[in-house]
Amino acid sequence: MAKVNVGFIGLGLMGQGMATNIVRKGWPLAVMAHRNRAPVEALLAKGAMEVKTPREMAERCDIIVLCVTGSPEVLSVVEGADGIAAAGKPLTIIDCSTSDPSVTLKLAEDLAEKGTTLLDAPLSRTPADAAAGTLDVMIGGADDDVRRVWPVLECFAGRIVHTGPTGTGHTMKLLNNFLAMGYAALYSEALMLGRKAGLTPEVFDSVIRGGRMDCPFYQTFFRWVLERDPNAHKFAIRNAFKDMSYLAAFANASGAANPIGAAVRNSFAQAVGAGRGEDYVPMLSDFIAKANGIK
Repeated sequence: MAKVNVGFIGLGLMGQGMATNIVRKGWPLAVMAHRNRAPVEALLAKGAMEVKTPREMAERCDIIVLCVTGSPEVLSVVEGADGIAAAGKPLTIIDCSTSDPSVTLKLAEDLAEKGTTLLDAPLSRTPADAAAGTLDVMIGGADDDVRRVWPVLECFAGRIVHTGPTGTGHTMKLLNNFLAMGYAALYSEALMLGRKAGLTPEVFDSVIRGGRMDCPFYQTFFRWVLERDPNAHKFAIRNAFKDMSYLAAFANASGAANPIGAAVRNSFAQAVGAGRGEDYVPMLSDFIAKANGIK
């Protein structure tokens, strides 16, 4: 496709790397500052242009990528007083946030009446993958709409899966994060129980690593446990709690019993309630240990 004007809102841990890859690969890019100007300045130096509001971005762009925290933030930048929808211009929004699928579906319906297409395209992997352009993307939307934005996604994705109609991307993302955060809660509890029995994290790792229960998520988690690398997995406990709360809402709306999901959510809820929400997910292991009298 011709390189149309692209906007990007949400230059956080993931967004900065994604936006950098978009501009590096030749797409005209508009960006907007939030709390931290450093990512904006870095992108301006690479050829991006700055806008002041989502509305101004919509007036200038044909595609806007969102990489914000969740549904409330998406609604704010889209439907706010100076939001994307206020431009009154048909365009395509690619929502890479981890959002509530029910909110996504309602917003997509509302925007469609105004000629704007909303696609949900949440992400998997880490900020390092965002910088390398090797993220996993799961995208929901109509075939033609997905095909149209595919070249933009390819700027920052190593793997793209079309999950089905709008809303299925965000649903799949919640299931993906359920597995990941479930592992985090399991690792944390298993490590604590091992310590109770005198088994060190090093012994635990020597049994698991290279075996059937090993996986890339385990390896990044244990870079914190064994090496105390704070950058091993830069995903905040508060965001894990938010995602598991979205999953709980989805299960409730579906009339489904999800006792394991509730247990995983509560592991993160306890950490957030204890003031550990800004810690990264592997640090849940420290919280679970301390809660059980172990350093």
